[in-house]
Amino acid sequence: MAKGLIRIVLDILKPHEPNIPLFAKFLSELSGVEGVNITLMEIDKETENVKITIQGDDLDFEEINQAIEQYGGTVHSVDEVVAGKKLIEEVTTPQD
Repeated sequence: MAKGLIRIVLDILKPHEPNIPLFAKFLSELSGVEGVNITLMEIDKETENVKITIQGDDLDFEEINQAIEQYGGTVHSVDEVVAGKKLIEEVTTPQD
């Protein structure tokens, strides 16, 4: 049964190497991680801005952050965090 953090969405700035498939595989091997989704948002001569969604059971944010830094990345922002036993999807309301 899931507990703790079960989804983290991060805005990351990273160098071109490691490439995105290797970076995703590396992150997927961290403890508690069940899946990693990386979307390329922007690219320039030396860096890539990517959105990383990590889902799992009792994710360790500090371990994830250290792994990203180990591969030369920097967390620009934490865009979404889900905690608990169940994943609650965001819903649109008339005010949105």
